[in-house]
Amino acid sequence: MSEFTLSCPVPANDEETIKLAHGGGGRAMARLLDSVIRPGFRGASLELQHDGAVLDLAGATAFTTDSYVVKPLFFPGGDIGTLAINGTVNDLLMCGARPLYLSVGFILEEGLPFATLRRVVASMHDAALAAGVKLATGDTKVVDRGKADGLFVNTAGIGRVLTPTPIAPDQVRPGDAVILSGDIGRHGIAVMAARDGFGFETSIESDCAPLLGPVLGLLDAGIVPHCLRDLTRGGLASATVEIAEAVKLAIALDERAIAVCDEVSAACELLGFDPLHVANEGRFVAFVAAKDAKPAVEILRRHAVSANAAIIGEVREAPAGQVSCRGALGVARVVDMMSGEQLPRIC
Repeated sequence: MSEFTLSCPVPANDEETIKLAHGGGGRAMARLLDSVIRPGFRGASLELQHDGAVLDLAGATAFTTDSYVVKPLFFPGGDIGTLAINGTVNDLLMCGARPLYLSVGFILEEGLPFATLRRVVASMHDAALAAGVKLATGDTKVVDRGKADGLFVNTAGIGRVLTPTPIAPDQVRPGDAVILSGDIGRHGIAVMAARDGFGFETSIESDCAPLLGPVLGLLDAGIVPHCLRDLTRGGLASATVEIAEAVKLAIALDERAIAVCDEVSAACELLGFDPLHVANEGRFVAFVAAKDAKPAVEILRRHAVSANAAIIGEVREAPAGQVSCRGALGVARVVDMMSGEQLPRIC
């Protein structure tokens, strides 16, 4: 269990904003840390107010880091805080590791309302509690007005590897089944709909969620995937192409088995997007030995976040480095990564 407790008091003045003075090491920064950051992430290592944290780890350890610049900060189904915690937790899980500790770095723009920061900190607290991770250390900086678009977040995470063999692209083998944990495209469409200028409404919420239950469920059952990959920027297309190119094998997908909800499908048609390229924050693919495919799907379907898991393809010898997707009419097309960003600032 996390040692966090949430005790962020309601600010006396909701109109109070971040000042450039908070960016230094003086009294203003101390007040910011004492009034917002430490109360939101209360833990023994933070109370020491030291330059780092001493952690108790044993065995193989996974380590990851990422930065979050999503626009807007709040979107249906989540915000930059939940995105940062869940994204880092999920990256560790894709290595077959149980997430243990996180660091958080805030880049705050002068003029950011304290109420906004408190809301993000509260979201991060709740997400960390749900994932069972502890905030071990962090940092806060303030930059000039107009230089950070409100708030950027950097997180790093470490976790204990649970598997005797690596879970990595180079473990993928011909004959492996490709399992998708659920429907795709929700996060990208939810963020697009919340962003000024797109001019369409939808009830779609981001799929942003920790993947702890399904991944640990597989490992607890003795099923060690050859590879796991979460489907963030670039979506299912980028994830599978990266893996195919890394191992110089082919991946054949069946479009009929890839779930896309009606609203995502309609939005993609309206915007001219391929759902395979749209970002997700709570979906992953698992490459497992053929004999483990059906049991793996049964395990994944026991968890809400992966209740619609399905086998969507297989790994083949050739053509090396190529991903194909067979459509409803039985015609296969080559799947590639996009040459640029479909939509910047999606995470």
